[in-house]
Amino acid sequence: MKHVEQQTPHQQRGSGCNDRWICVYAVALSTYSVVTTEMLPVGLMTPIADTLGTSVGVAGLTISVPAILAALFAPIAVLAAGGMDRRRILAALLLLLIIANLTSALAPTIGWLLAARVIVGFCMGGIWAIAGGLATRLVSQRSIGLATAIIFGGVAAASVFGVPIGAAIGDFAGWRAAFGAMAFFSVLVLAVNLWSLPELPVSRSVRLRAFRDQIARHPIQLGLATTFLFVAGHFMAYTFVRPLLQNTSGIGVEWIGVLLFAYGAAGIAGNFLCGLMVSRHTAASLIAIAVALAATISGFALFGDTPMGGTLILVLWGIAYGGVSVGLQSWMMKAAPSAIEVATALFVSIFNISIALGSLAGGQIVDRFGLQTNLLLAAVLPVLGLIFAIAIHRHSMSIASRPAAAPTIIR
Repeated sequence: MKHVEQQTPHQQRGSGCNDRWICVYAVALSTYSVVTTEMLPVGLMTPIADTLGTSVGVAGLTISVPAILAALFAPIAVLAAGGMDRRRILAALLLLLIIANLTSALAPTIGWLLAARVIVGFCMGGIWAIAGGLATRLVSQRSIGLATAIIFGGVAAASVFGVPIGAAIGDFAGWRAAFGAMAFFSVLVLAVNLWSLPELPVSRSVRLRAFRDQIARHPIQLGLATTFLFVAGHFMAYTFVRPLLQNTSGIGVEWIGVLLFAYGAAGIAGNFLCGLMVSRHTAASLIAIAVALAATISGFALFGDTPMGGTLILVLWGIAYGGVSVGLQSWMMKAAPSAIEVATALFVSIFNISIALGSLAGGQIVDRFGLQTNLLLAAVLPVLGLIFAIAIHRHSMSIASRPAAAPTIIR
């Protein structure tokens, strides 16, 4: 499939390098704001449930509901965007994100909060899918790799820092203040995008056939299956990290925010470590992630019943999950280098389906069987993911052994 965007708008305007990189960072802020909003309830699950008079399992729907809608909306956004200016689409979605956060902050019941999270789901799918293909629009060819890393770095940073930031604000001023703070931050992000981004029209849109063609390909199927098992297993357990730390490890509420920040720092370290090796050793990185996720999630059930044990395993867990996004996204880009926008939309969809089903299943298991059982069952999924990671490794080795004259196997 040919790339659908026009030439770099900055090249058309003759803008300098500084302008281009300001735009890249603006898009990264957009992905950071929407993913942080999506993850915010994880660190606030217990106070949300207490304030709104519901169970922790039901409160877990604040994660699964937007994730389901994001999964549905990501490919729809790419298909429906057509020739619409990408700058206007991002601005509209950021405005909706502001409204969703304000509604969440003022929600009187769990029903109102879930309604606000529906809006978050639309924003999540649209912003992530559209932003993923903008690097080629904003910088020169030689800088596309770095720009893409920065844009998806917003996703990675939000995944590891969004939860502790929300928990810290929630502990200091209440969970409603955390959503209010995200609304204010989203206003700033919208202003930066409107100020910095040029017009981003497109000449041709992606067609439904492109999605059918990519889904039918074995490398894409392997990537999607691995993504599902890694992410679902993680969120099946991590959605309830606050109750785990308080009830299983016996850690005081005043330390929760600090420990979640430690988890976030460990996640950034894991992202960096994986980034160092993923370009040359993508499959090996995914195998290592599978083993590490299975070990840390099950390890929390076995050795996380003390403050020291829970703290140590949480940090190791952060390192393990920190490499998930960069590792899996790297494989999807390698699997479809000529259809990156389509591959990104599929990746976003399965990623968010995994979050939804993982957190939903975790909530049901926690309510019926308890936190410990949920951890052990969650650890099974990355073990299954290891099988697919090994299949990716074998696929990569088979391609590497083929003659150099046939380099277009993965397209």
